[in-house]
Amino acid sequence: MPASIIAVGIFCLLVTARAAACRRWPLLGIFGGAACGLAGLGAVALLGPLTGVALPLNALTAGTAVILGLPGIILLMVLNLL
Repeated sequence: MPASIIAVGIFCLLVTARAAACRRWPLLGIFGGAACGLAGLGAVALLGPLTGVALPLNALTAGTAVILGLPGIILLMVLNLL
């Protein structure tokens, strides 16, 4: 894996941890965002045949969904259009 991808992943992880640390219950924020991201990825996968929008289920999409949550899913869908 290239070092730039690892650096971007670490940066995203640090930004997410900083945002969660500002909350009253930081772990609840982290797990809640991860759960919403995975639920969004599951919804896109289940509704793909109906909508025509499909994301591959692999380590990259799952990691993006867990770290970035729903904005990460939207980012993947926009990048898929490009």
